[in-house]
Amino acid sequence: MSKTANWNYPTAIRFGVGRISELPEQCKNLNMLRPLLVTDRGLANAPITLAALEALQQAGLAAALFSDLKPNPVEANLQAGLDAYHAGKHDGVVAFGGGSGLDMGKLIAFMSGQQRPVWDFEDVGDWWTRADPKGIAPVIAVPTTAGTGSEVGRAGILTDERTHTKRIIFHPQMLPKVVISDPQLTVGMPAWVTAGTGMDAFSHCLEAYCAPGFHPMADGIAVEGMRLVAGALVRAVRQPDDLDARADMLVAASMGATAFQKGLGGMHALAHPIGALYDTHHGMTNATLMPYVLKFNRGVIEERITRLAAYLQLANPGFDSFLELVMQLRSDTGVPHSLAELNVDDRQTALIAEMAIVDPSAGGNPRPLNATDTAQLFTDALHGRL
Repeated sequence: MSKTANWNYPTAIRFGVGRISELPEQCKNLNMLRPLLVTDRGLANAPITLAALEALQQAGLAAALFSDLKPNPVEANLQAGLDAYHAGKHDGVVAFGGGSGLDMGKLIAFMSGQQRPVWDFEDVGDWWTRADPKGIAPVIAVPTTAGTGSEVGRAGILTDERTHTKRIIFHPQMLPKVVISDPQLTVGMPAWVTAGTGMDAFSHCLEAYCAPGFHPMADGIAVEGMRLVAGALVRAVRQPDDLDARADMLVAASMGATAFQKGLGGMHALAHPIGALYDTHHGMTNATLMPYVLKFNRGVIEERITRLAAYLQLANPGFDSFLELVMQLRSDTGVPHSLAELNVDDRQTALIAEMAIVDPSAGGNPRPLNATDTAQLFTDALHGRL
């Protein structure tokens, strides 16, 4: 079966191998004649990036490249991007890459016409209504990793260097107008990045599924996303040119981000401060934390996990067989068993515990979290005590 499709859930998605060729046409459809292609430093000179930029220019579009951003972008990166956007008189953004490139592209487009500081639009209450919707430029998102799902998200994460916290900037119109989801673009990912981003997609689906509240659509998307990851991630890591596996992982990433509108949980609540303080890879941090948070939540999610295990057709479906699947996925894809293997230490345990309980993700954990809980979870994960 050919894995090619056009979707409009939650936005227009052009999915399939070779669809990147449609980028210039999609820019023109949005009246985007001077696009700024935003990506990270690691991708700036990659063949896929240079080919996309050349295609835009050959189509008569005054495209330029911006790539001055850290793996965990900060406000200075955003300001540099806005300076480039205005200097080039750009009229839209092509957000290209993994989570950092996608988020920064969306943030530049969002802030291009705003008069208030970016922190005024943090995802708190109705702060998003402070924005001038006429000042939001259009975005075309092109994911090159299969993890964050930021291509179908309405927010961008920016690290506040003053407090060493990751803050979520939100507005409904940050949702890209078009997504070009081409599995071929993910083939060049190193195995470690494939594993980390793939487990990030799995964590999005898993935490969304376990989050309390009634959202059957999110639950349905989440369980199918986990099925796709369980069947494709190891193949994608070991056989990087397996386009069927790459396709399944790419769509699972978008599914995870669609599902987690329901909520996230303790994995992300801890991963965000750990990433901000130690600059760890977000997906790999979630993957390392996963079994510890699962075990902590067991008493309130066991029935739900049993249904999930049955859907995944695990032998003796239940919590234990699902945890065994998680451990096998981690082992087969090179995920560390402890945070210490990610060069994390115990010097900031109390700070991480306090940051975790006020992280927006904490409220979605199926079992309420307090600082004692998060400190214990962090310590267990740090030393590999499951």
